[in-house]
Amino acid sequence: SYSVPELDSLWKTKKISKFMAKINYPLDVFEVIYETTWWDETPLKASGIFFLPRKKDKEFPMICYHHGTMTVKDRKIGFWGEQAICTAFCASGYMVAFPDYVGLGDGEKNHLYLHVETEAATSINLLRAVKELLVKENAKQSKFLFLTGYSQGGHSTLATLKVMQEKYPDEFHVTATAPMSGAYDLAGVQSKVMFKPYSHPGYLPYLMYSYQEVYKCFNDANCSFKSPYATSLPPLFDGKHTMADIDKAMPEVPKDILTDDFLKGYLNDDKFPFKMDLELNSVHDWMPETPVLLCYCKADEQVNYQNAFIASAAMKAKGAKNIKLCSAGRKFGHKTCALFASVYTKMYFDSFVNGSKKGRKGPVINRIALSLAKMKVKN
Repeated sequence: SYSVPELDSLWKTKKISKFMAKINYPLDVFEVIYETTWWDETPLKASGIFFLPRKKDKEFPMICYHHGTMTVKDRKIGFWGEQAICTAFCASGYMVAFPDYVGLGDGEKNHLYLHVETEAATSINLLRAVKELLVKENAKQSKFLFLTGYSQGGHSTLATLKVMQEKYPDEFHVTATAPMSGAYDLAGVQSKVMFKPYSHPGYLPYLMYSYQEVYKCFNDANCSFKSPYATSLPPLFDGKHTMADIDKAMPEVPKDILTDDFLKGYLNDDKFPFKMDLELNSVHDWMPETPVLLCYCKADEQVNYQNAFIASAAMKAKGAKNIKLCSAGRKFGHKTCALFASVYTKMYFDSFVNGSKKGRKGPVINRIALSLAKMKVKN
């Protein structure tokens, strides 16, 4: 639990501007253990966090926030990273559901990285579990439901929206969605990072191990990794090693872990299994029926900002009526971009709560203050 004075102290310690992140309510933070489904739809245990603002007889809007890439299974609760972003959302007046995804936190099995169905299932089933929690806590959700998330969370956000729209249109009525710096076009623009020096080469084996679990897309248990990576990489995906540990064990160019036969097939065969799995789990080429704000930063070294542009163009070509792009900062890399993209997302969501039907950028004075803050940041 956080009282308003405790939140005020945290804001001062972290030098958070109350002008951009208001403290309106005390809040409680819950760990939620619930049931979701594995890739084959068998039930399994998952976990998440729920942030609940407190004021008697007041209804609060709901945000489902999807976090970025994690390889370490253990997850504690505290005021850091994306949990701090969720705390700020909550203190201003939003309920926030924060799924750990399959295989992370206190969940069972291994994490399935960038896998649409399990990403969406953990969010959908957490929101269902939270409804039960709200009854026990005598708390009420308003009519507003928002989806957002950063990096992998951007992919998870669109995956969740797509599955909700296609499978559960009568159960979930999403107000608006704001994916931030996500890899949406996995088989296209994002796949190009395999073939050049890359800041986080460990993403590739993470993805390949995950898809092998689901699709059995490789003929060998080593996922077509050549020596020494076929033996050196598996122990690092035990849920105890960080992405930094994995990156250190990788070559600078990700494709250098792959056998020549695999690369030949990938480059020359449009029906190559791994390429088809990437296409299956891309989330850019469909038509959202509700408003979407795609946030990005052009200097992002991890996720190519063209993912946002390609998604916007593809969705509009399919007939989507309310797709917007938002630059969170031209000079910001992946880490710094998250903070500013979250503020733009918050102003966008606020506009719906305040009566907008299509979404607005936010008050002019807030946008000016945000622009001034961006000028002071050294990336």
